[in-house]
Amino acid sequence: MRRTRLIGIALTALALVGYAVGVAAPYPGRSATLVGVMVGVTLYAVGYDGGGAA
Repeated sequence: MRRTRLIGIALTALALVGYAVGVAAPYPGRSATLVGVMVGVTLYAVGYDGGGAA
């Protein structure tokens, strides 16, 4: 699950950079960065192990 979490972090970071670029200079398809953020956060949540004892 650690790999899923790292992919989620990387995808979220990449999408946030794309969004920031899109705010500075609008380009076609910039709305796809919002999907990237949502998918990245979801992958992070799925890969999160909780870290606590059950």
